[in-house]
Amino acid sequence: QVHLVESGGGLVQAGGSLRLSCAASGRAFSNYDLGWFRQAPGKEREFVAFINWSGGSSYYADSVKGRFTISRDNVKNTVYLQMNSLKPEDTAVYYCAAGFGGKNYYFPSVYNYWGQGTQVTVSS
Repeated sequence: QVHLVESGGGLVQAGGSLRLSCAASGRAFSNYDLGWFRQAPGKEREFVAFINWSGGSSYYADSVKGRFTISRDNVKNTVYLQMNSLKPEDTAVYYCAAGFGGKNYYFPSVYNYWGQGTQVTVSS
C-alpha cells in the first residue's frame, strides 16, 4: 500500500513557475514507477509526465515537453514536478500516481495508487 499526498499547487501568472511535490508513505516506494496527470474541468484526466522506478527514464506529454521536469528522491520518498513557462491551458488539478507503468505509462489505468490532487491555476 502506498499513500500519496500532493502539495505545491496555487495561483500563478502566465510565464511563471511552480514546483509540485508528492510525498509517499508506505513500503517499497523505490520499486514503483511514478506519473503526474492532470484534469481540467469538463475534460478527461491526461498524462503529463512519467519517471521510472530508478529515475533513469522519463517521458513527457508533448504539451509540456521542454517546460516541465519530473524527478524523484527515493530517500525522501518524494516525486517532484517542476513547471516553468506556465500557460493558462496548464490550469488543472494535478495528480501523482504510483504503479508499474512500463510501456503503457500514459494510461491512468496502469497506476495502482493516486493522490488527492492539487489545484494549479495559471492566469493570463
